[in-house]
Amino acid sequence: MALITNTARAKQLAANLAAVRSRMAKACARAGRDPETVRLVAVSKFHPASDILALVEAGQRDFAESYVQEALLKQDELVGQDILWHFVGGLQTKKARQVAGRFVLVHSVDSEKLARELARRAEDAGVLQSVLIEVNMGEEQKAGVDEADLPGLAETVLSLRKGDVGLDLQGLMCLPPVFDSPEEAGPAFEYLRELRDGLSASLGVALPHLSMGMTGDFEAAIEEGATIIRVGTSIFGERPRKP
Repeated sequence: MALITNTARAKQLAANLAAVRSRMAKACARAGRDPETVRLVAVSKFHPASDILALVEAGQRDFAESYVQEALLKQDELVGQDILWHFVGGLQTKKARQVAGRFVLVHSVDSEKLARELARRAEDAGVLQSVLIEVNMGEEQKAGVDEADLPGLAETVLSLRKGDVGLDLQGLMCLPPVFDSPEEAGPAFEYLRELRDGLSASLGVALPHLSMGMTGDFEAAIEEGATIIRVGTSIFGERPRKP
């Protein structure tokens, strides 16, 4: 069945996307950065595949989902489209098989158990799965590895690459605390960058990516070195409730 997008909705999505890209460019200019060094990932969870298609037609390529089944259904609906899929939600070990090889980047590896299972499934599929380690920024209710355990988990992930299969560690991700103003998130983003830089130096490996910054604070994240920002509401509008 062909996907049908309301013309007015498509125009609004394209306008929203252009506005976000304009804000990105201004943040990059303030930071003295090339806008090409920051990847915009549109967080499409709970939004229909028709919205994604409209944004693809407006030039957006990277999309993120947080729930495995929803993501796989959309991938099937949009097969053949020029889309790079990201997984940004909490990932249960038992669903690693469904994720390995289906996403260009998994942002949310936060335990050795998950890393080993994802690597095993990637090997079974004959793929090298790129991943980020999610770091907890001091909030018990949120996911992510604690800072003290980060070096050990990073070493484990690095050990799980076997040539062209397994896991490929690309950097770090975080969900910072919610602040009243975007500028207040700056120190959390700076902290993640410093963690990444220290980890890269101690392990002697390049960790090029920092996935940080969302609708409310992505400009501050860019100014602190984000290479990937994850934006949902500013592009799609308010998110519907989970089906």
